[in-house]
Amino acid sequence: MFYRWGRAAYRHRKIIPVVIIALIILMQVLWGAKLGERLSQEGWEDPHADSTTAAVIEEETFGRDNAGDVILLVSGNVTDPAVVASANEQISKLKDRPEVAHVTSYFATQNPQLISPDRTKAFAAIGLAGDGEQTLKDFRALQEQLEAIEIPGAEVQVAGATAVADALDRGMADDIARAEKVGLVFVAVILLFVFGGVIAAAMPLIVGVLSIIGSLSILSILAQVQQVNVFSQSIITLLGLGLAIDYGLFMVSRFREELDKGRSIEDAVAETTTTAGKTVFFSALMIGVALSGLLMFPQAFLKSVAYGAISAVLFAAVISVAVLPAMFGLLGHNIDKWSVRRTSRTARRLEDTIWFKIPAWAMRHSKPVIVGVAGALLALTIPIVGITFGGINESYLPPANTVRQAQDDFNETFPAFRTDPVKLVVTGADNKQLVDVVMQTRQVTGLASPMAPSQATKDGTTVLSGTLADRNGGEEVIDQLRAIEAPEGVNLYIAGTPAMEIESIEALLERLPWMAVYMVVATFLLMAVLFGSMILPAKAVIMNILGIGATLGFLTLVFVDGVGSGMLGFTPGPLMSPVLVLIIAILYGLSTDYEVFLVSRMVEARDRGASTSDAIKYGTAHTGGIITAAALIMIVVAGAFAMSEIVMMKYISFGLIFSLALDATLIRLLLVPAVMHELREDNWWAPRWVKRVYESFGEGSSLHDDTPHPHTGDIPIGDTVLATQHARSGVSVDEDSDLIPFDELMRRLNG
Repeated sequence: MFYRWGRAAYRHRKIIPVVIIALIILMQVLWGAKLGERLSQEGWEDPHADSTTAAVIEEETFGRDNAGDVILLVSGNVTDPAVVASANEQISKLKDRPEVAHVTSYFATQNPQLISPDRTKAFAAIGLAGDGEQTLKDFRALQEQLEAIEIPGAEVQVAGATAVADALDRGMADDIARAEKVGLVFVAVILLFVFGGVIAAAMPLIVGVLSIIGSLSILSILAQVQQVNVFSQSIITLLGLGLAIDYGLFMVSRFREELDKGRSIEDAVAETTTTAGKTVFFSALMIGVALSGLLMFPQAFLKSVAYGAISAVLFAAVISVAVLPAMFGLLGHNIDKWSVRRTSRTARRLEDTIWFKIPAWAMRHSKPVIVGVAGALLALTIPIVGITFGGINESYLPPANTVRQAQDDFNETFPAFRTDPVKLVVTGADNKQLVDVVMQTRQVTGLASPMAPSQATKDGTTVLSGTLADRNGGEEVIDQLRAIEAPEGVNLYIAGTPAMEIESIEALLERLPWMAVYMVVATFLLMAVLFGSMILPAKAVIMNILGIGATLGFLTLVFVDGVGSGMLGFTPGPLMSPVLVLIIAILYGLSTDYEVFLVSRMVEARDRGASTSDAIKYGTAHTGGIITAAALIMIVVAGAFAMSEIVMMKYISFGLIFSLALDATLIRLLLVPAVMHELREDNWWAPRWVKRVYESFGEGSSLHDDTPHPHTGDIPIGDTVLATQHARSGVSVDEDSDLIPFDELMRRLNG
């Protein structure tokens, strides 16, 4: 299939790139340009949870709770008549704006609850008129007027739930702009160094840019019919850019390698598509499968990220397998044009490179390497026992952010008015029953003040509200509220941000094992089909689990325990559970990606008759440099997001950087060769049905047989060849032997 496509791509090389690129540009013009106005800040909650039901009841009965949308915190001599008059005059003008539903201000009412005990701080609460995404638009329409408020003798700070949401949104937008500018520049430099030529380096970049444009257009289409969280745009940029460039790197490297063997341009295109193209296709399929596990979760945030990330990966694969072979056909040997440094890809023997020497050393010391590396990965996993979960709030902004500072100041000064209260929605209760429920809430500990009605009873519905004494103590409070006995005929629903966070965590933890089983089984079967083995996929799954465990341990150590938090500019605290699930899916997919790149080359060598040891060395030597370059590129892209002001982007960025560094060094160069060496011939075991399916993907028309390497028909490695003909020639080669130099092999064959 891939061989035939490679031939077709060469024959239609002038048409395919034009058609596909034109379609992607058309998608961007029609849909992609409208993405920004269709994205949502919402989607973190479980739509089937009691807290969501309670929120719907409250909104339908009383309207949206907008008391904490915007807070104007005034500090100074707030009882000075001049300060009071100036503040009241300027804040009262906000009531005339159509975006404002109400203003509750100390400076208008002199309400003692709205001033601090030391009488140095007071506040005004502004409720916005819009619902849902309109609240953010309303805030931005007011922002200039809010920031223009100046009160002589006092300082004015802007806080509130919508102000925090705006700061988070702007931080993510800055992340994307930074990644697209800084990341692309550094990636271009790395590609130029790897390939030594402008044309070759440009190919992966073309794939990356087209993939991002196409996938963002798909996301914009999806946003018309489904809630799409703004965070998904950052994930698409991160994955789309990194993976697309990795795939392009893999394809370009293989095409140049085939040209170096003396193949014609058409044959080189066909062989590249047959080998690297198939690997890229299956790699993208496996990453897509891993990410599709996110669809098991009820949160719209995870679903939208899954759709966006899957589209980014599939676009990267389609462009790599469809457009690049056609462009290779057009360029031919001009792929090496505009070289910036002289390169001789055939002058150095592969066995003289570190990509050959390191795995060869690992195989010679396989048992100590397995114990040492596996032990180190398990040790890195240990901190995960201290992991805690929480929700998104102002602490996800950097400590120096002005909105974050204002919100922290307000929360500390007025804990009873925090913008994230816990609520108990009571329906169907008469006065006596309501008193019974209220008295039971007075026994709840962990609240800054007792729960009390926030609205007058309406249509038999009452909302009791209170704030947490400790933001991280929500679980204990929710458990106590769940234990309240509802009088006969009365329904109780726990609502508010703390309840939403707790129920979201519970839903995630309930489904996480099923996602893990799904990812493992699905990728196992795909790898079995790709490798023609049941042992290699099992080994890959174990490697992935070790790497992910070590990475989660690292993230816990840094982001929960706070190691290095001051230097990195964030406040340690609980990890956001939906983002953690996303990290697991991404890390599993990327680990499988590199496993496919590495092992597929080993399987290719094995199919040509190489011994297990030679196949391991050959596969690692040929892909070690590519995998390292691919990991470095992904690290650079992730590094652009590591500079983010938003802590949850730092989770993903540092998680990727740490995981990729482990993957490209300890796991792929040491642990994988050592484990495969110990497994020996068992590596290739599979039942007959797996072999049959594997062979159905085989390329009987490939060039392996009709264009053998000069003199021997064996697999070339620099000036040597793998002794793969020993079975046919009768020359005995030990399973653990190193490669036999060509001259020595010919001497033995000639007696």
